Amino acid sequence: MAFYMYVSISGEDKVLRYAMDPSDGRLEKLGEVDAPGRPAPMTASPNRERVYVGRRDALEISSYRLDPASGEIELIGTAGLESDPCFIATDRAGRYLLSAYYNAGHAAVHPIGDDGAVTEPPVEWLATGTGAHCFQTDPTNRYGYVPHIAAGPGPNAIFQFRFDPATGHISPNDPPRVSPTNPDGPRHFCFHPGKNIIYASNEQGCSVTGYNLDPNTGCLSPFQTITTLPEGFTERNSCSQIQITPDGRHLYAPNRGHNSIAGFSVGDDGRLTSLGQTPSEPVPRAFGIDPTGSYLYSAGLESGQLAAFRIDGSSGALDRFETYEVGEGPMWVLIVEVNS
Repeated sequence: MAFYMYVSISGEDKVLRYAMDPSDGRLEKLGEVDAPGRPAPMTASPNRERVYVGRRDALEISSYRLDPASGEIELIGTAGLESDPCFIATDRAGRYLLSAYYNAGHAAVHPIGDDGAVTEPPVEWLATGTGAHCFQTDPTNRYGYVPHIAAGPGPNAIFQFRFDPATGHISPNDPPRVSPTNPDGPRHFCFHPGKNIIYASNEQGCSVTGYNLDPNTGCLSPFQTITTLPEGFTERNSCSQIQITPDGRHLYAPNRGHNSIAGFSVGDDGRLTSLGQTPSEPVPRAFGIDPTGSYLYSAGLESGQLAAFRIDGSSGALDRFETYEVGEGPMWVLIVEVNS
C-alpha cells in the first residue's frame, strides 16, 4: 500500500503531492501540478483511481487520473460550472460528483463518465439557500444532506434529500430540512463509521452537533451539541471542517480564531466528550486524518504551513511532531491510500 497527500494551494494555483510514511507520519514532497483559478475543494473516487479538484475562480472542476505507483495526477477532463464550488464529493458508487455552492446557494450533481472524468451539464442544479457548504450521500447512497450556515441570509439548516443512485437526481425528503434551535450554522459533517449518526460542525455556534440518522427514512434528529471552545473564551471564532477517525473513537473539529483543533472522544452511544483543544497553525481551515487513523494534518490558511500530529489511539491526544511549509492559502488536505 502507498499513502499520498494532496494539498490545494489556492494562492499559488497549484496542488502539492506528498508521500506519507505510515510508520511515522512524515511527508516527502514528490511534486506539484498547476491548477489555475484558485484550487480549493478536493475529493477522490471510491476506487481511489481519480482525484477531483474544484477551481473556484475558474468556475471549473478538473478530473485527474491517479498513478498508484507514483501518486502523480494527470489531467483527463475539465467541466465548467455555474458558480464557484466550496465542497465536492462523489456519491458512494463513484458515478456522480456532488458539489455545494456557498455564494450561489445551490447544490449540484454532475455525471462522471466511463473514463472517470466529470462531465457537463449537471443532472441537478438545485437552488437551496445562501451558505450551502457541503454535500454528501449517506452510506446506503439513498439520501443526501446539504448544510447551510447561519450568517447573513443563510437558512441555518441541513437540507435533507432523497438521492437516486441510478439517475443522480435528488428530491426533498420529508421533512425537507432540520434546523438548529440556535443560529449555530451547520457547515460540514461526517458519518460515524459504524453507527447511524452524523456529526456536523457549526460555523457560527462554534460547536459540534450529533444527529441520529434514521436508516428507514434518511431523516436526522439531533441528540447533542457540544462546544469546540475552552470555557471563558470570548474572542471571535468560527468552525470549519470535521472528521472522525476510521475506528470511530475520536473526532476533531478546528477552531478558526482560537486557532486550535478541538478533540472529542466518542462514546458507545455516539455522545461526545471534550478532550480539549490543541494549538495549531493560524486559521486551520483545512485538515485531514490519514486512513490508518494515526495522524492528523492541519493547514494554516494564514501561515502557509502544515502541522503534523500523531493521534494517540487510546486517549485521542494530538502530539505535534513536524511542520511543513506548503505555500499561500492552503485550502484542502486530501489523503489517499492506494495499492501501489
